[in-house]
Formats: sequence, C-alpha cells, structure tokens
Amino acid sequence: MPEADLQTFAHNHRSVIAALALAAAAAHAADFPADRDRKVLRYAFERAETTFDPQKTSDLYSNFIESAIFDAPLDYDYLARPLKLVPATLMSLPEISADGLTYTLRVRPGVYFADDPAFKGKRRELVAQDYVYSLKRLMDPALSAPLLGEIEGVIAGSERAIERARKAGRFDYDAPIEGLKALDRYTWQVKLTAPFYNFIYIFADCRASCAVAREVVEHYGDDVGSHPVGTGPYKLAFWKRASRIVLEANPGYREEYFNAEATDDIGREILAQQKDKRLPMIGRVEIAIIEEEQPRWLSFLNGEMDLIFRVPEEFANQGMPNNRLAPNLARRGIRMQQVAALDLTYAYFNMEDPQLGGYTPERVALRRAITLAYNVRDEIAIVRKNQAIVAQTPYSPGVAGYDPNFHTAAGEYSPTKAKALLDMFGYIDRDGDGYRENPDGSPLTLVFNSTPTARDMQMDENWKRSMDEIGLRLAVRKGRWQDLLKESNAGQLMIWQLGGSAAAPDADSWLQTYYSANSGYKGNRSRFKLDAYDKLYEKARVTPDSPERTRLYQEMTRLLVAYAPSKFQTHRILTDMWYPWVIGYRRPSMLGNHFWKYMDIDPARLPVK
Repeated sequence: MPEADLQTFAHNHRSVIAALALAAAAAHAADFPADRDRKVLRYAFERAETTFDPQKTSDLYSNFIESAIFDAPLDYDYLARPLKLVPATLMSLPEISADGLTYTLRVRPGVYFADDPAFKGKRRELVAQDYVYSLKRLMDPALSAPLLGEIEGVIAGSERAIERARKAGRFDYDAPIEGLKALDRYTWQVKLTAPFYNFIYIFADCRASCAVAREVVEHYGDDVGSHPVGTGPYKLAFWKRASRIVLEANPGYREEYFNAEATDDIGREILAQQKDKRLPMIGRVEIAIIEEEQPRWLSFLNGEMDLIFRVPEEFANQGMPNNRLAPNLARRGIRMQQVAALDLTYAYFNMEDPQLGGYTPERVALRRAITLAYNVRDEIAIVRKNQAIVAQTPYSPGVAGYDPNFHTAAGEYSPTKAKALLDMFGYIDRDGDGYRENPDGSPLTLVFNSTPTARDMQMDENWKRSMDEIGLRLAVRKGRWQDLLKESNAGQLMIWQLGGSAAAPDADSWLQTYYSANSGYKGNRSRFKLDAYDKLYEKARVTPDSPERTRLYQEMTRLLVAYAPSKFQTHRILTDMWYPWVIGYRRPSMLGNHFWKYMDIDPARLPVK
C-alpha cells in the first residue's frame, strides 16, 4: 500500500476507533437510569461508627461503610448460599501453589480511586502495590490493627518486620518483606510460613485487605479515618459523628453489572429483577445512628427508613407474631426476611482482672459458677422475644467445623451447681449481707459494663437477677459503646457483653479470638492464655477442613468451657423488613459485607408526598 494510502487508512482507522469509544462511553452513561441520583436508601445503625480507616476497624458499623467505599480483592457472591468467594478487583480467584504456601493475585486494570486532593489532580489507578501497602498497614504498631493476628507470623517475614518497627518506633513501608510483594504493576504475591487453609478469606475482609492509597494516608496523616478514599461504589459525602452518615455514588466507579449465582428462590427472584443492571443503582445512602430500639422501630413504621436492618427483638410480637409478618404491615406492602445469623452473643471475663481472672482452681470455679447461674433462657424469652437459640459452642451453626451432634455444658443453667462450686472453693457470705466474699474474706464485686440503651438495661437486670440468686454482688457500669470498646482494647473492663458476626464461614473466625498471641486489641478480649489451647489452635490452622480439624475445634471448645473465659449465650435469629419500593435486598452473611450496590429503589412505588 502506498505511503499516502497508509496515512489515510491510519487516519480513518483512528477516527473509527474514536467514534466507537465515544459511542461506547455514551452507551455506558446511558446504562445508569436518569433518576439514579434521586434514588435514596435510608436506614439506621444501632451503634455508632468509630473510624473509616479499614485497617484500624474492629466494629461492624464502621466496616459496613468502609466496604462500600473501599474494595477488598475478593467478595462473596451476593446471592449464592452456601457462600461463594468471587473476584472483586481481581481478574480471577487467587492462584494457590500446590503446597498451599503461595497466593498470586492479579489486579484488574482500569480500576480507579475516587478523585481526591491527595492525588494532585491526577486520576489514580489501583495497582498491585496498593494491596501490598494495605496489608503492610496491619503490621504498623502505630495502628494497633485489630486483625494483626491474622497475618503476624502467618505471612513470611511479618514477624521480623513488626519487630524492627517496634524497636525503631516506626514502620518502614519501603523495606521488603519476604512474603508480601508486588511482582509487576498488576500482580502481587503473598507467601505464608505454613499452609493456612482459611487464609483466602483474608482477601475478602475489608478490615485486612481493602485497598488504601499511600498518598491518601500520608496526605491526611492521623486524620485519614475521617477522609476515606477508595475504589468502591460509594464515597463519603457527609459525616456527623455518631449521628448521621451520607454516601453518594462514586462517579468514577468501574463498569460493573449485576450478576450472581442464584441458588434458591430468594436469589432467583432478585436475579430476575436485577440482572445486567449497571452498579450501583442507588445514588445516595443516608444512615442515621439510632441506638435506642423504640425510636429505631418507630422511624421505620413512620416511613422515615426504607429498610430496618434487624428488627429489635423487643417488637417481635408486634412486627412478626409467631414469626409471620403482622397483617397490618403486610397490607402496607412491607416485606420480611428471617435468617439464622452466623453470629454469637457472649460475655467475656477479663482473665487479667485481679478479682475474676487467673487460672487457679478457685478463680476457674468462680467463672464456672457465673456461667452456670446466668439465665440465658430468660434472656432469649424476655429480652430477645425468642429470636435466638442457646449457644453450645463459641461458633455458630452453619460454619465449617460446626457439628450439630456435638454438645457441651456451655448452655447449662444450674444455680444449684453454681452455689455448690462457690461453697466448695470458699466463696461464702461471712457478714450476713446476702453476698459472698472472696475465699480470703475480702469483698467481691463483679463489674458488668453496658450501654445506657433500654435493651441493655434489660440485659443488666437479667445479669443482676442471675447473680443475686447465687449470692454474687454485681454492679453495672454504664458507658458509651465507643468508649467501652477503647477500654476493652486496653484490658480495662472486667465483664462486657458483645455480639460477634462471622468474618469467614469457618469456626476459626471465633476460635482465633482465644489464641494467646491475639490478646487484647487483636481480638482476644478476655486475654485468655493457655498453652494447651494454643497448641491445638496452631495445629488446627494448618489442617484442612476435615473430621480431624473438627475434632481439634471440639477439643478447643471443651477447654474454653472448662476455663470459662467467656459465657457463650446465644445465636440470634435476625429479622429484616423493607418497604415495597426497595428492590433486591438480601442480608449479607459475612461481617460488614457490602450490599447497597446490589439494591435498587423503584420510584413508581414511592409514596406521594
């Protein structure tokens, strides 16, 4: 072909490509409904957030926000039950070496962070180094990252890097780590010290592996938790701490369409409604913080909320008598869904507390007596309105390692046995005031911590009645949830009742919270330290899902019941309700897993104002 013809051909070819690109861009813009920015989802958190820095987060509510703003490499399929991992920002699931030690992950090109002044006017693409940097943040002593225990000593070279940082007083993010490196712009690799068959779930946990840009962290410094900048479907538009949070759709979010694996009737219904819609479909998410149960329930009934994420148990008889949607709500088109949660409610005892902690026979007897005397059945019937079942294990039904035929004394209620234990070990009433003293005659007061909400007051009363029945004096100390969390991290609480949702569909999600290396802010709030437990846990971590690993889990559970660092209480039954204009809602099974981007609002069904 002559040179002039080549030039003409090249010019025409470029013109065609440019035209096609413009047409494609216009088509993609048209994928969003014209009224997307006017679609608003309104609902409420029952607890206040703490920070929007993923690697510093331990609470569910902050994690919900972060998983909408940031991206972990993997996600859980929105509809598949049982749960199924799928790529989020990766080209495919990680490649795992035959020996189980090496994970190779390939980032999808063309994923961008939301615009922010930290990027100095440039569009910033997500690359492999961002995930390497984000996992390194877990090792930074300055963060006190709650999930440090998930990688410390697990990723090759992590212990040396952490030790260097502790000695130097700072973490060197540029220093190489043997087991954590970017191989090229889009490929990164993680090497473990030993096979850990649950490690893949780390890549779906925002608190560990959500991508945070180094420029943003360095730009905002200690205040980075107030300036979240991620690659996710939403960005923070407004935040009044412990009061109101507003998210808006990220205009630079990648091209992504609804698709999922529908494995049941609920999933098939949602897939038929949502398939191939461009994500996210809702332009704005408004979240109020309403800690009291009654105002939260009334705000939903009054139409101020589109969705109530967990109907308070207090109103079970009004909203779902006999676990069926109340007729008056059904007439309004409200829908209801109940799920057995992958969760556990429990009260932990501080094993370092001078009155309650320790491993001597009399201290073990004291904690065992408390667990025997606590009336969990009254909690379920009175406080939870039968929306829970008694916990037999420190992990929930439905996760790998759970055996319905395995039973323990964890759920036993026997004030008679509790009194006998206390008598046997010298906890007796010496001054006739109706309350027992320590074996050495010194006063004994149990301090139970809780928030000032109406529901927690009911819990306080149940604990007080239970302890009064066996002659143990219990004082209730009130505090804001965020403040109690800080004190818990520092080991300053004697007894605190919490709920824990699964971070992975495996019993390890809870059992790791009693491993001694995770003591304190890393999850082991009771600060339980027992060599026999640690050895079983270390063996279980390198054992694949099998009857042998289930047996190890059960041996660990028996030790927890015997030494009683916690009182395992309930597994909750969760009920959600939503109005008819909310489309595509399904409760995520995993802790803080994002769901807003998969939902839609039908403007035609909104009430006329």
